[in-house]
Amino acid sequence: MSHPHPELSSPPALPENGLRIVPLGGLGEIGRNMTVFEFGGRLLIIDCGVLFPEEEQPGVDLILPDFDYIRDRLDQVEAVVLTHGHEDHIGGVPFLLRERADIPLVGSRLTLALIEAKLTEHRLRPVTIGVTEGERRSFGPFDLEFLAVNHSIPDALAVAVRTPAGLVLHTGDFKMDQLPLDGRLTDLGGFARLGAEGIDLLMCDSTNAEVPGFVTSEREIGPVIDEVFRTADERIIVACFASHIHRVQQVLDAAAANGRKVCFVGRSMVRNMGVAGELGYLKVPEGILIEQRQIDDVPPDRLVLVCTGSQGEPMSALSRMANRDHQIRITERDTVMLASSLIPGNETAVNRVINGLTRWGARVIHKGNALVHVSGHASAGELLYVLNLTKPSNFMPIHGEWRHLKANARLAALTGVPEENIVLAEDGVVVDLVDGRASITGAVPAGYVYVDGLSVGEITETSLKDRRILGEEGFVSIVVGVDASTGKVVAGPEIHARGAGIADEDFEEVIERIEEVLQEAAAEGVNELHQLSQLIRRTVGRWVNENYRRRPMIVPVVVEV
Repeated sequence: MSHPHPELSSPPALPENGLRIVPLGGLGEIGRNMTVFEFGGRLLIIDCGVLFPEEEQPGVDLILPDFDYIRDRLDQVEAVVLTHGHEDHIGGVPFLLRERADIPLVGSRLTLALIEAKLTEHRLRPVTIGVTEGERRSFGPFDLEFLAVNHSIPDALAVAVRTPAGLVLHTGDFKMDQLPLDGRLTDLGGFARLGAEGIDLLMCDSTNAEVPGFVTSEREIGPVIDEVFRTADERIIVACFASHIHRVQQVLDAAAANGRKVCFVGRSMVRNMGVAGELGYLKVPEGILIEQRQIDDVPPDRLVLVCTGSQGEPMSALSRMANRDHQIRITERDTVMLASSLIPGNETAVNRVINGLTRWGARVIHKGNALVHVSGHASAGELLYVLNLTKPSNFMPIHGEWRHLKANARLAALTGVPEENIVLAEDGVVVDLVDGRASITGAVPAGYVYVDGLSVGEITETSLKDRRILGEEGFVSIVVGVDASTGKVVAGPEIHARGAGIADEDFEEVIERIEEVLQEAAAEGVNELHQLSQLIRRTVGRWVNENYRRRPMIVPVVVEV
């Protein structure tokens, strides 16, 4: 899927002392967040994430932002600033560094540790620059200030970008938990100070803009998890994001209080929790962790497994357990807890996993029936608070689907931001901040780039359409041998179908039609192989549609003899 804007042309040259902002992902979708800032011929990138595929993208592993806009200008990139360590903000970095390996990566201690561990698997050694909240640092013409924000992963940052064009505050993903587990509050004082200085453009997280009120504190989940641990019969399996260190900390604490051992299952979970533990962001009670090979040595009523799969990802540990395709077998006395929010679009996949687990007898605890997760994103009350605190001249909602962006824009209007100064953009739409006014000036390509195995960008929408047809309708192959000089049939037609719901013997009728069409073509002097293939495709396709109301993929193979 791309985001064409026929009403918008390529942007004009950027005026002197103007700041150009180009979102390449994250606007109009939840994922693949990436924004390019341009000033004075130099570029700054904030975040470079991935989007995970949906059912209509079969075979795709990841979806990347389209780097075409900056591909010929990578030497102008001063740095990539990473606001926090979630995959939708850092997952695309390995693919960007394949194109220029020495782009400096700027981020907090935990964020850089997580991306370095990921890059090691890609055999890349990045140039990293650690920063902390309260720090101010320049990269080319971009004067950056970093502010603490709390989120569902420690060490998240907001970024203030100062240039001669004005001051931009990019919140990153944030919420305003007043009792965070790590005691690290969102720096509202810093937001207010920037507001007093004069924020020319506020770029603000929109994910929960439709949700009224304030987000529930993470601390309120602790007693719920404790209750689940106290009442569980035997094994407890907890599924959450591999980066949700706060939630894993609560699980470790509950396990320790109830005399249970904990095993991390899945490569990303083991890697991330290892990093968090080494850096001190995860406090691991002594002797509580075991390795997967030790699972059978621990009584089921003393065991906790922590794995990925809370979003129903097909290849995750939990999905494979639900499908009986994992060495860990679900039993009737297991308790499974899905300790994460539901990303829009994943509802069907998650429900399928819940049903699969329930089928094997497990008791499944999820957000729908217990308070086992709170969002990492600010609700409408918090967004209003930030808008009133910062009083921006211009407002641009980011990080969300269209309905979230629209809701955030409405909140900005309610707090007094003039309608004409609220910029609703999506991926590829170019926004220029010139003379204190932000406005849309054009669009650039910002389509999906698919990763499928080792191939990057080679899979197209046409390829995915073919895969969907094959998956839903099957295919019919027809092999015909024709005389090279006359075009007359000398062998076949031989027809086979797979997944189309048509038996091979049912094709007798259409074989006669194919022979008639090819005879007519030979009589008219048509013997070009492509033309003959198209005739066969149309003939068989029409017959299948008339008789079966189906549209399988028709694969004609015409061989000259």
